[in-house]
Amino acid sequence: MRVLVVEDEEALAEAVARGLRREGMAVDVALNGDDGHEKAMITRYDVIVLDRDLPGMPGDELCREIVASGQLSRVLMLTASGTVEDRVTGLSLGADDYLAKPFAFPELVARVRALGRRSTPAKPPLLTAGDVRLDPAKRTVHRDSGPIELTRKEFGVLEVLLGAGGAVVSSEELLERVWDENADPFTTTVRVTVMTLRKKLGEPGIIETVVGSGYRVPGAGTAANA
Repeated sequence: MRVLVVEDEEALAEAVARGLRREGMAVDVALNGDDGHEKAMITRYDVIVLDRDLPGMPGDELCREIVASGQLSRVLMLTASGTVEDRVTGLSLGADDYLAKPFAFPELVARVRALGRRSTPAKPPLLTAGDVRLDPAKRTVHRDSGPIELTRKEFGVLEVLLGAGGAVVSSEELLERVWDENADPFTTTVRVTVMTLRKKLGEPGIIETVVGSGYRVPGAGTAANA
């Protein structure tokens, strides 16, 4: 899941970003409304965590711009005021959810995950390829030989590849969906991650390299949870 945090309190913004990254999300940060607007318009985010009180472009205006752009990004608006009037105003601007400061971090994570599920077409309970089964909700991967322990990035790459349903996914798209804006587009990190992922998944291999295009998992499909 790709998340943008737009928050002018730098310590809070970085704390939220660190916490969401620990939850396996790719997170970018903007410390003012203008920077947030630029990032939101050029990158497809699943969820945008947006403070209302921002320098530069106000949070309310940025929310309107995001909604007017027709993007699928879901907006979780943050504010220092939790009055009913403020919540109604925020939601009337097009925000999908509203959270008053101070907030409990587990609640923020739960709301971001819930909005993330709404930003894209519903995913099936399980993503599969052969005897490999990935559960996006439980963040687990199994093969007939047993559970497979993956890092957050390895899990993210496998989830994107399985979710593509057999289509080719480029290294650039994997970098965009699994990492964040700080990732070097010329790095070998995607290739190295795919290599370690293949080793952990074992034989028979399920990830194919399509020279000059990217990677794919033939036969990727869906299944219901048992």
